[in-house]
Amino acid sequence: MIALLTALTGGLGAAARFLLDTVIARHNRLSVPIGTVLVNVTACFLLGVLTGLVLGDSDLGEVKAVLGVGFLGGYSTFSTASVEGARLVLQRRYGQAIAHSGGMLVLSLAAATLGVVLALP
Repeated sequence: MIALLTALTGGLGAAARFLLDTVIARHNRLSVPIGTVLVNVTACFLLGVLTGLVLGDSDLGEVKAVLGVGFLGGYSTFSTASVEGARLVLQRRYGQAIAHSGGMLVLSLAAATLGVVLALP
């Protein structure tokens, strides 16, 4: 049952990512794909919160699997972020590639840390 719930929530996470990225892409005036950054940073924050909650209550292990691996695994997108960074490099937009990839890394780590700290008992 956990595997089925994880698969279903993974599909919901992917749909949520698609919808959010589509909305952001329509309004993005920047020359870098900011939607993927926002998706990954929010996914890291939410996974941090979930991890902090599970650290405080070990009975939530199955919830972590379903929401963390399932929904947030489907929602976040490291592969798209990597392709976008590579595309910027191939277009010789090196500064934007570094800002996009490095910024996402720093913001994602900070968001995950904040999420864990906020959720710890």
